[in-house]
Amino acid sequence: MQKKPAVDISSRKIIEYLKIIFIALLIAIEIIICADAYDRVKAFNFYIALACCFILLVLETINSFVFKNFIAKMVFYGLDSAVILTICIFTGNAFMSTIYCIVLTQCYLSVEKFKDKTILFGVSCVIFAVSSIAGYLINNPAMKAVEMTSGILFGLLAIVIDYLVTIFLLKFYRTNLELRAALKEADESRSQLEEAYDQLTQTRVFEERNRIAKDIHDTAGHSMTTVIMQTEAAKLLIDSNPAEAKNRIISANVQARNALEQMRESVHLLAGRGLGKPLKEELEEVIAQTLDGTEIKARYDIAAVQPTQEGYRFIVNSLKELLANGIRHGKATAFYIELKSDGKFITLLVSDNGAGVKGEFKEGFGLKGMREKAESLGGSLNVTSEAGEGFEAEIKVLKEEKKDD
Repeated sequence: MQKKPAVDISSRKIIEYLKIIFIALLIAIEIIICADAYDRVKAFNFYIALACCFILLVLETINSFVFKNFIAKMVFYGLDSAVILTICIFTGNAFMSTIYCIVLTQCYLSVEKFKDKTILFGVSCVIFAVSSIAGYLINNPAMKAVEMTSGILFGLLAIVIDYLVTIFLLKFYRTNLELRAALKEADESRSQLEEAYDQLTQTRVFEERNRIAKDIHDTAGHSMTTVIMQTEAAKLLIDSNPAEAKNRIISANVQARNALEQMRESVHLLAGRGLGKPLKEELEEVIAQTLDGTEIKARYDIAAVQPTQEGYRFIVNSLKELLANGIRHGKATAFYIELKSDGKFITLLVSDNGAGVKGEFKEGFGLKGMREKAESLGGSLNVTSEAGEGFEAEIKVLKEEKKDD
């Protein structure tokens, strides 16, 4: 259940203070009525009016500060009306509309629903008209109908004005409280959002560092393991099969270069440096490093495209892995590399003239991770291979969306 704003508490206190003020006004008006009636009416009428004023004060105090139920308030308001009618009969009509306005305003402050306020207003107008007519007929039977009507209309006008002004002020005040509460909640929400954003930023930093660490472990670590395996194999073959030993050393050299470059990039990322080179230059450098000091050939057609930063790293790492796998596993001696823009995708195609795959093709750990990464970037990985026909991989990733100025 949603908690009410703290400003509601001060709102109730202000309503209580207003009730106290109206009780004080009621006492003041009753004193004026009794003082005015002291010289105009008989002693018996005066004492009856004095007793009624006291009863009205007690009833109004109980109704304002004790009862909260609307039905109970209506019952007490009926008693108030009867007492006011008695005062009107025994003292005349002086200040009766003022008494009604004070009593009604007290009720308006206590009643929440607009419909209930309107019912009170309508009933009060009828009771005021009846009590005024009774008071005029008893105390001023000779008064002309025009004067009586004008007096009643004047009193009704005062009650109508009191109703409209009170409703407007209460609406304005409560709307102001709601706005203050909404602003306070907005400030609290903004503080919570800022705190959550800071935590999210820290989480993203940790996630990025973990991802880079995983890249180092999965790519550079794997490459270094391969280097060790290739050099160990070359040591065993150096006497019996020098040509194969040479190939193993060449493959180890390529893997070592790739591992060194991958670790260098990861360190740069950890240091907060961006990817400085365009993708085209980075891929051409990877190809040059792979071919350097070997008899491996490569033909490539690389377009200047703009992937996301994550797509950039993925394409570069994928090319390194595909070249290394082609050399190490497929014994490839020639490659064809193509990078192009294809609709909303960037496509990397790498094919080689290696041994290919015999029988049913099964993805290893490296290709499976490559496929999952491509799909997480909104793209795909398609591979084809046949025995003696080489190996071909097509990688698609989404382009970087251009932001409007």
